[in-house]
Amino acid sequence: MSISLVAGLGNPGREYEKTRHNLGWVVLDALAVKHGLVWKQSARFEAEIARWDFAPGRTRWLAKPLTFMNESGRAVAGLARFHQLEPASVVAVYDDLTIDLGLVKVTITGSAGGHNGVASLLEHLGRGFIRYRLGIGPKQPAQMELSDFVLGKFSTEQQELLNQKLENHVSGLELLLTRGVEAAMNQLNRRETS
Repeated sequence: MSISLVAGLGNPGREYEKTRHNLGWVVLDALAVKHGLVWKQSARFEAEIARWDFAPGRTRWLAKPLTFMNESGRAVAGLARFHQLEPASVVAVYDDLTIDLGLVKVTITGSAGGHNGVASLLEHLGRGFIRYRLGIGPKQPAQMELSDFVLGKFSTEQQELLNQKLENHVSGLELLLTRGVEAAMNQLNRRETS
């Protein structure tokens, strides 16, 4: 089954722009820029949407839900229903605390792991969607509240590392979209040595 919808999870509004929780949006924005795609706000789907005609007669949709993280699933499921898509043809791109900063992991199973956006997707879309998980861990300091950490901004060093990794994050996502889940898992889920 081909991937037809790529949803980046994040929070709308200026104050959330450079927070860890919005890394999914950053990667999706970079993908859109690379392919010359234009975002349009859709009140109907409560999201910013970009149409990507990537091959003759083949369209893929990029979406950034504007529902805030906790209700991401509502917007994504609405889009999926409208385009008659199964969860297996949907990719969610989001930040993951359990993965080291700069690394990426592709999975299709598991719980929400404390991520409210993923919990919302499981509730509204159901199981079986593809997860493109962007590392933001480890949480430092360890005793910091989870919400404070994910809604916090990256340090200068962390931001520099992410800037270096952004191209890798985008090409990894393209690999997933063109070659499928298995190829992406084989290549991306190995821990990088650099």
